[in-house]
Amino acid sequence: MTYSRRAFLRAAAATSAAAPGLAVLAGCSDGGGGRSGVDTLIADPDEVLDLPEGFTYRLFSRTGERMSDGLFVPMEHDGMAAFPVEGDPDRCLLVRNHEIGAGQIDSGPFGERDELAAGLDPAKIYDRTPNGRPLHGGTTTLLVNVREGRVERSHLSLAGTATNCAGGPTPWGSWLSCEETEESPGPVATKAHGYVFEVPAAETGLATPIPLRDMGRFEHEAAAVDPATGVVYLTEDKDDGLFYRFLPNRPGDLVQGGRLQALALRAQAGADTRNWGRGSEIAVRQRFDVDWIDLEHVDSPDADLRRRGRATGAAIFARGEGMAYAARGGRSAVYFTCTSGGRARVGQIWKYTPSRHEGQADEADEPGRLQLFVESTDASTLDSCDNIVASPHGHLIVCEDGGGENFLRGVTPGGDIYTIARNAHRDHAEFCGACFSPDGSTLFVNVQRPGYSLAVTGPWARLGV
Repeated sequence: MTYSRRAFLRAAAATSAAAPGLAVLAGCSDGGGGRSGVDTLIADPDEVLDLPEGFTYRLFSRTGERMSDGLFVPMEHDGMAAFPVEGDPDRCLLVRNHEIGAGQIDSGPFGERDELAAGLDPAKIYDRTPNGRPLHGGTTTLLVNVREGRVERSHLSLAGTATNCAGGPTPWGSWLSCEETEESPGPVATKAHGYVFEVPAAETGLATPIPLRDMGRFEHEAAAVDPATGVVYLTEDKDDGLFYRFLPNRPGDLVQGGRLQALALRAQAGADTRNWGRGSEIAVRQRFDVDWIDLEHVDSPDADLRRRGRATGAAIFARGEGMAYAARGGRSAVYFTCTSGGRARVGQIWKYTPSRHEGQADEADEPGRLQLFVESTDASTLDSCDNIVASPHGHLIVCEDGGGENFLRGVTPGGDIYTIARNAHRDHAEFCGACFSPDGSTLFVNVQRPGYSLAVTGPWARLGV
């Protein structure tokens, strides 16, 4: 798949205008702003989702249901994004990850014995077990009629990958599906894993599974693309993970390769940002000028990229997870979560503001800046923040992945936290993949287990979301 620079810029402009879930944090404010949201959630008699008054949900695409292509909806729904359908404001495309590990052979898309895989092009299945069974991780794509609240078409769109956790949308209409694993060839796989794969949202069949090796081999979590530059930012779900950026050789055409770098605090080489009492404490709203360190041997056959990066001065983070790009009025920022960051180890949200010369030779004279935006001090307020998305009206929507009950939380531009929804299912599994429809009317979100997607509608403006 190739894109011209002109097409990339045209797509970027269209995304900023048409996909508010990707676009705006009103003013990107660092302070002020009162708390908004709700005080009370109404209990759902069906024990699926507790919501504020005036809000409703539709449940769709359960694990095990048949899709339009004859395959089954896989288990472990995870990261997701919504894309506009050109010329059709009533519909959108959802591309959704399925976090199925290389060793998991149940509840995949191909049937009980993977018999349905025989009808697929073998070149479209990235990897198989040594006995020939395709790996079950990957993505599904759904065409959703937002106005009528129903799925009109669904199909498997990436096959044979492993532990597809989060990822991120691109401005040119594709989903970057990230493998959160460093699986090597062995008893359950014949190829190395730990890569990013690109899935065009408009593709009606399986994408060609090309690992983007220059984006590194590590336990990838999320990705965010700055539409102004084409720079891709990446998180790593490890206790001592790094925060990365990828400078593409050709913006909008990631298969052409590029440079992978890791963030370092200019004032402190090898900084520990986790606030675990093992170094200097970082205060909420504290800002740091940053530098970016070139990484070598990023295909990392020994799965040691983060350790080599820190040895050269990169900062470490506590399980980097979800990420959201936000821009308005000429200002942009990338927000990312650290699930176990902070003194209470229940979550941090960081804000990275790119340099005006991001990735260019004169960047060092006006560096990007990193800020600790939110640090949760109590699991009852925010517990194990995971996937996030920027809302159309200026807030972050945060999916929890805690050990008890899990909630959808909102975070105002001033950093105040409030509650949007509660997982009322008896398993209380994590929320994943929150994203807004292109018109901003519907919040889509996944519940990982038992595995289904939800479409939430209501008076979002009343919540300040």
